[in-house]
Amino acid sequence: MGLLSTVSLLAATLTTGLTAGLFAAFAYAVMPGLGRADDRTLVLAMQRINESILNGWFAVCFGGALLFTVLAAGLHLSGDRRAALPWVVAALLLYLVVLGVTGVVNVPLNNVLARAGDVDGVTDLAALRERFEATWVRANVVRAVASTGAFGLLAWALVVAGRHSG
Repeated sequence: MGLLSTVSLLAATLTTGLTAGLFAAFAYAVMPGLGRADDRTLVLAMQRINESILNGWFAVCFGGALLFTVLAAGLHLSGDRRAALPWVVAALLLYLVVLGVTGVVNVPLNNVLARAGDVDGVTDLAALRERFEATWVRANVVRAVASTGAFGLLAWALVVAGRHSG
């Protein structure tokens, strides 16, 4: 059980870290770069990104962060492994913020872009961009901060678990 608890915590840390890196890269590089582009470029780029991100690698990281963190929490409920539990639970709560913001804000806005269809057929790209960009960017910053916090908490949980292992 000790090895499984360590592996689940490590997997939670890695997948959360990869997800945090994705959201952070969008916050400090991708969206500022697209923010300097014209309306057509931003809409088209985000449509293509939203289509291509739905793949196995993303699923493993985004969904795995939740699953592995829940598993790690369950496996740290007893004995000397319990010392890491508060850090894992705090990380889980932050990651639930990530999931909530994604489901309530980012995905619906992504769907607005998808429903707009071919960018060359959109009659008012500026209005579409206005409806999407600022809210999506703010929500993504929340995801970046929350997932980075969760990553840091899980990394600390690894340290605590290592200090308390037999």
